[in-house]
Amino acid sequence: MKKLLLILTSLLVFCSSAMAAINLNTASQQELESLNGIGPAKAKAILDYRTKQGPFRSVDELKNVSGIGDKTLEKLRQDIAVTGNGMATQAKPGATLAAPARPAVKPVMPPRQ
Repeated sequence: MKKLLLILTSLLVFCSSAMAAINLNTASQQELESLNGIGPAKAKAILDYRTKQGPFRSVDELKNVSGIGDKTLEKLRQDIAVTGNGMATQAKPGATLAAPARPAVKPVMPPRQ
């Protein structure tokens, strides 16, 4: 029974790590190269673009990187993500991202004595 539990746990960990999308805004050269169709040159181009232009605002912005076109983007779409500050962004290329609204905070009154 313990072996079965260990096998299931190992399988779950493996599957969850295999399904995790690579974040274009934090990925290293090695992580980018692990993507199907991305070699050292394209990975470096992605890093250079990110350094010059700032974080990606959407997955579609990847088409602005030299050497990446519509076909490459469609192959990668399920394996990549764009997040920043802990929030996923869905902006279109060139769109301005608004800051998230701050929740209203009620002041806390000290108890009366």
